Amino acid sequence: MSQGSELERGPPRAVLGYTPDEKLRLQQLRELRRRWLKDQELSPREPVLPPRKLGLVEGFWERFLQPGGFWRKQVFKTYRAGIYTVFRLLIPAWISTYYVKYHLMPRPYGIVEGKTRIFPGDTISETCEVIPPLEIPSSHH
Repeated sequence: MSQGSELERGPPRAVLGYTPDEKLRLQQLRELRRRWLKDQELSPREPVLPPRKLGLVEGFWERFLQPGGFWRKQVFKTYRAGIYTVFRLLIPAWISTYYVKYHLMPRPYGIVEGKTRIFPGDTISETCEVIPPLEIPSSHH
């Protein structure tokens, strides 16, 4: 091996560029990449899948959820009626009942009522029965 100067050995490899074999290989790789990318694009007919076999429940829901179906319309109407009933009738009725029961009634809490005292000789209004006098046995202690 001779220890010559840099000029005798010639220019470095990077300055010369690619060899014809390397250029051909790079061109082939680019072509293969382009072809592979082109193959990845789907046509309008793809993907081609076999026809699905629907089970009993899945078939029901597939037919049920079709836009414009009779049962779908009926369920929607029932849903809307339920929403109307809850928000326009039940909740306002509950609020008004609560307000009347606990805020407008003259007695506290509206339904709590103490029983009237009954003394001997009083008449019970429902049965018209007279309470007999109380018999207290006399005892001598």
